[in-house]
Amino acid sequence: MNGISNNNIGERYIPGVCNIGKSEIKRRKQAGWSGLIITVILLGLLVYFDVPRPWRLVIFIPAMMTAIGFLQARMHFCAYFGMQGVFNVSPDIGETDTVEQVEFRAMDRQKAWRIITYSAIIGAVVAVISYYLPL
Repeated sequence: MNGISNNNIGERYIPGVCNIGKSEIKRRKQAGWSGLIITVILLGLLVYFDVPRPWRLVIFIPAMMTAIGFLQARMHFCAYFGMQGVFNVSPDIGETDTVEQVEFRAMDRQKAWRIITYSAIIGAVVAVISYYLPL
């Protein structure tokens, strides 16, 4: 990981690698767990009420929410912050600093798009699997 020790991740801003600190990481994990709970409950309701299979594809939305939460926590990187050109490695949630360097903002946007793409792929895979589940 560019010679950066895992111990430093989440403690300081590293362009294209880490733009959130421990409190923001915890928040992303909570979003991931919330998304997972919503995904499971929604799929359960769709199956229980015998809703037509194409409706199962709506699972994409909470599944993507789950993926984006967990991926951001794992990667120590907020996609929204990356797209906005800000970071927060402080213990306070919601306080952001601006990324001044153009090349750093470009690196952050690239990482943000990667997280968004991975999350969309995971959401799509979960939706397709839920469509074909023999329930």
